[in-house]
Amino acid sequence: MKRTSLIAALVGAAILAIGTAVYFTDTIEQRPGALAILTPPIAKTTPFWPARVSLLAGDGRDGVIDGPASASRFSDPYGVAIGPRGAVYVADGGEANRIRLVQPDGTVSTLAGGKEGFTDGIGAAAAFHTPSALALDHEGNLYVADTGNHAIRKVAPDGTVTTVAGSGSPGYLDGVGRAAQFNGPVGIAVDDAGIVYVADTYNDRIRRIAPDGTVTTLAGNGKPGLLDGALLDAGFDTPSALAADRDGTLYVADTGNHAVRRIKPDGTVDTLAIPLEGEIRPPLRRPAGLALTRDGYLYIAASSGGRILQLTPQGEMRPLQDADRPLDPNGFGSDGTVQLYGPRGIAVSRDGSLVVADASAHRVHRLAPPREGEPAPVLARPALVTRTEPMPWPVGPQDMVHEVVGVMGEVRGAYNGDSRHHFHAGLDVRADVGAKVLAVFPSKVTDPHANWGFNTLSEGLSLGPLSYIHMRVGRDPQGRPLDPRFQILRDAKGKAERVRVPRGIRFAVGDALGTINAMAHVHLDYYQGGNVVNPLTLPFTGFTDTVPPYIQRIALYDGAGKRITAKKGQPILLTRSLGDIQVVVNAYDQVNGNLARRKLGLYKLGYQLLGADGTPLAGFEQPLITQVFDRLPRNQDAVKAVYAPTSGITVYGSKSTQFDYALNNRLQDGEIETGSWRIGELAPGRYTLRIHAADFAGNLALEGRDLAFEVVE
Repeated sequence: MKRTSLIAALVGAAILAIGTAVYFTDTIEQRPGALAILTPPIAKTTPFWPARVSLLAGDGRDGVIDGPASASRFSDPYGVAIGPRGAVYVADGGEANRIRLVQPDGTVSTLAGGKEGFTDGIGAAAAFHTPSALALDHEGNLYVADTGNHAIRKVAPDGTVTTVAGSGSPGYLDGVGRAAQFNGPVGIAVDDAGIVYVADTYNDRIRRIAPDGTVTTLAGNGKPGLLDGALLDAGFDTPSALAADRDGTLYVADTGNHAVRRIKPDGTVDTLAIPLEGEIRPPLRRPAGLALTRDGYLYIAASSGGRILQLTPQGEMRPLQDADRPLDPNGFGSDGTVQLYGPRGIAVSRDGSLVVADASAHRVHRLAPPREGEPAPVLARPALVTRTEPMPWPVGPQDMVHEVVGVMGEVRGAYNGDSRHHFHAGLDVRADVGAKVLAVFPSKVTDPHANWGFNTLSEGLSLGPLSYIHMRVGRDPQGRPLDPRFQILRDAKGKAERVRVPRGIRFAVGDALGTINAMAHVHLDYYQGGNVVNPLTLPFTGFTDTVPPYIQRIALYDGAGKRITAKKGQPILLTRSLGDIQVVVNAYDQVNGNLARRKLGLYKLGYQLLGADGTPLAGFEQPLITQVFDRLPRNQDAVKAVYAPTSGITVYGSKSTQFDYALNNRLQDGEIETGSWRIGELAPGRYTLRIHAADFAGNLALEGRDLAFEVVE
């Protein structure tokens, strides 16, 4: 058979096998000096398809381990690219500083790099500094936005790493090759002609590298802002991802503006998508990754909130729905959408599935439509790691005890009067206004937009596994920078208007991160595998808690929400016909050295049912634990399931701090399940409801823990 007829037969077979569900663009891959190779056809995109999330690689812990998929480990998986035969390239920043390769069978290996530095070479002899986005050209060359080196690198198919452009020092200069300068480039794309586009992140510009290595500025005026218009007049804010279309259009993830922008072939910039004014928790927040299909659909990785959005060619945008976690009708659990932890890079496979680097979770995922009859994969959360070595405090002196004034899981209100607006997500450590906030881990900045809220009470910085909040980031009380790692941006009159802490910057234990603002404490959010976990698992030096929690009251409510009371000195009478009953426990904790007025939340809550003789009923030999504050739910509205409406806290207008726990609603491992106590399941007689209220140290409330009741027909 002639060569041309063989190819025709193969294409015809593909048409018969696949039918009309594919495009045949790029089905023939022509290589110089080689036979034409048939590559898999490209799937036609379905609008807003339901996605099943499965693990491609990574065990969910920070580290570097090659090997089988589920046993492999990533430090900061950021950029992803998919080779023509299905292998996935991953730019692993953090402590890895290398390019990893995930084979179709799941095996993870290191392609290039392995130490932090700026060295060309082959394989492990090369060095990167916080590599970010990746892009493949048609020759199989992999381009890397080497953020910490302020350079664009190229990895040839044989593993040889060379520098395409960038001097290794931050700056802004057009030129050829190493004569050009970038400032922390994070995003990169390559078009069909081999032109490389760079999101020059901290220059707030989009740059262009011609095939001969000449670097020019394509768009952006160099000042952070949101401005459409002519190319060099347009304003961007921390652009972090790019996608190039075949018609010359370039899409930009404009991270600081929470927007998707478009650079059009006619030489203008416009805004395609941005949250609506006043929108509460919009799905498009901090876009950090883009991927474009051949038929014009754009996928967006929203790093804050974890959604994967699809933007159709007609301009409609929605998050992809999670095929295995439907909408919770109570509104407390899943909202029905795919919700990762900190997605960054995203790539489209030829079959239409997506590969997403979930950097905050230290994992790489595949998103694909579920197959009929295929069971949902189990995405096990990594077990929580409890540190044993003493930890330094986030304020000085770091080796001395400081007052803890708030713990994870407490109810918090809003300024609009909602007393149950959100969970308190971390630990509050009291300090004087103006005191320095100090790093407690040796850490590298991984988020391209790592700090927020300039000159607001909620100003903070994400660094390593912690977020430090309620401080002037990188500034002393007079607004002066603490050191050159903090870039103070000023307006035309010289007034500071924001501060930047670029991706790749390192901090050692004890380094000053900022100064306490008017909130008079530093708030610490602690993350493991993307989950918000209890910072009390960090053994801060000298911290002790021997004070048991206090139970102030136990209240029962019928199905209509009416409280059931008893005559003085008598047990509460409960008729079996009452059906479902809600139990509300008002309790709080304290720790050694705290002021008497400090009320802290519980760590664990449960109950036992005792018979008239005081012995536990069958099934209640041990307390039934209903709430554990080791991890928090992703959905902040879940606070309304854990806490009764009578809850509230003083800083948002309540007369007193009240932690009224809805005992029957469960919080386990960060998941919410609503429930009730079915009184009809108990035989008539006298009983005692005994509350199990514990703090993180294991102290139990002993006073006020029993409620006597009698069940009658």
